[in-house]
Amino acid sequence: MSIAIYPGSFDPVTLGHLDIIKRAALQFDRVIVCVMVNAEKSGGLFTPAERVDMIRRAVASIPNVEVDKSPALLAEYARERGATCVVKGLRAMSDFEKEFQMAMINRKLNPGLETVFLSARQNYTYLSSSIVKELASYQVPMEDFIPREIIPEVEEKLRRLKAH
Repeated sequence: MSIAIYPGSFDPVTLGHLDIIKRAALQFDRVIVCVMVNAEKSGGLFTPAERVDMIRRAVASIPNVEVDKSPALLAEYARERGATCVVKGLRAMSDFEKEFQMAMINRKLNPGLETVFLSARQNYTYLSSSIVKELASYQVPMEDFIPREIIPEVEEKLRRLKAH
């Protein structure tokens, strides 16, 4: 059974992320979308548990996708879960340099772990969680940016933050 991990912060998950998840699900028997928790980073709009919940709702119709969170190093998490591949989405060449370096580090730490890069579809190359948060804070309609299942939650969270 081929198991791949799609790691990220997903704060929040975007339609670009969802596109990568759907495409990876066609290539692997199982895809684990993992909210990676960096203990040195504080904050984020949503807690890791909230992110997991939002992703689960967005991928509910994709049977071979599961969602998890982990504070572990990706290479170690992959070993624990029996995954042999990491899936990373690339929006631009600038993403490649950083992701390639991480792929080499992951392979050094876990020699059986490969990384597959999926290029973003053209209509998502500009999309990031940071852009989504910025646009949502100005009440821009979110239908073209994030899964419909999470729009009310993202809008409400930003409305509350703006009120304070």
